[in-house]
Amino acid sequence: MRRIAANYMFPVDGEPVKNGYIEVDDNGTIIGSGRLTDELEDTEFYNGIICPGFVNAHCHVELSHLAGYFKEDTGMSGFINQINALRLTVDKEGRLNAINEQMDKMYREGVNGMGDISNCSESFAKKASSPIFTHTYLEQFGWAVDECGAIMDNAHKLLSCADSFGLAASITPHSCYTMCPELLESCIAAGLERGYISYHSQESPEEEELIRTGTGNLADNYRGRNMPTPKVTGKSALNYFIMHAKSAVHRGQLKVKQMENGEYAGEKIKGKVLLVHNVTADRESINEALQTFENVYWATCPLSNWFIHRQYAPLNLMHSMGLKVCIGTDSLSSNHRLSMIDEMKFIMSVFKEIPLADIIKWGTLNGAEAIGADNLLGSFTIGKKPGVVLIENADLATLSLTEQSISKRLV
Repeated sequence: MRRIAANYMFPVDGEPVKNGYIEVDDNGTIIGSGRLTDELEDTEFYNGIICPGFVNAHCHVELSHLAGYFKEDTGMSGFINQINALRLTVDKEGRLNAINEQMDKMYREGVNGMGDISNCSESFAKKASSPIFTHTYLEQFGWAVDECGAIMDNAHKLLSCADSFGLAASITPHSCYTMCPELLESCIAAGLERGYISYHSQESPEEEELIRTGTGNLADNYRGRNMPTPKVTGKSALNYFIMHAKSAVHRGQLKVKQMENGEYAGEKIKGKVLLVHNVTADRESINEALQTFENVYWATCPLSNWFIHRQYAPLNLMHSMGLKVCIGTDSLSSNHRLSMIDEMKFIMSVFKEIPLADIIKWGTLNGAEAIGADNLLGSFTIGKKPGVVLIENADLATLSLTEQSISKRLV
């Protein structure tokens, strides 16, 4: 048994505790917590803040070999051009080494859970052997309607492969602008059969402009490559996804658990839906999602959004609406580090009115819920095994992070 204490303990399932401690057994399971009255000899006391292990709700760890290759502030159109040109510039051995290195680094810095996007199986072996719990979202693309069947067949083969590694996994669509409506709805249906979807939503103003008016840099990029574009709706990009999610249910593509008397009855769609990025989210589109999905989560990747667009999600609005916000790092094609503490520092530097306790909850329990691991991760609840992270160099007088704040694993 270990008793670990610090200037502050953030249990997440309760208020921060000054001079708080947690007790863990030899397997890392939480067996007790409280406030120190006397520092016993067997207490490990640290200067800083202790909190549960982080959950990186949105990552593309298989793109870790792209660190340092990409130019910043190119917008989505420029980013797509770079990913198409650079994705396979490193050989397989180099790609696997980069995955291993970044997974190990994330664990050392306190990540205990991850929602990870995979387009192939290269990360599966490492994720299966890592102490980090991962839900793997098997992301699909494609505009050719006559290829939808083959794409879904391959997606199910990849799902079977993930299953063989013992990974939690589900098929998921990418975004409104990378797939035809038929494939989008098939992926929604397949994801919800497993109960989990991750979807790149309202990632950029270019995406929003493409859906609302059919204009802008992203539209021009696609037309310049003779690529199809989504139907112009005059409404938000999130509305486009919602419309097709309802259509997938209505058309009977989901199993009976989503149906009532054989038809979509208009009740909220079940399953955990993780909307990623949300840079152009507004109150209207947010409310529509809340009215549509039973369990909707909102992943923010602020450093990635700043890298690509010099913008970020309206986290003050999302916080005021009480949304279940999660935090992700995205990939090293659009970020300099896969660091949850760096993401939290950036959020706190921009949105000073959001309390650190809420930001830590975003980076722990909310992410754990989104990937279906909240029975194990996300809080210092007795019986869980969430890991213990020390945040050093915080401002303990104001309970805020500083430029010098770092995180490291204790358990």
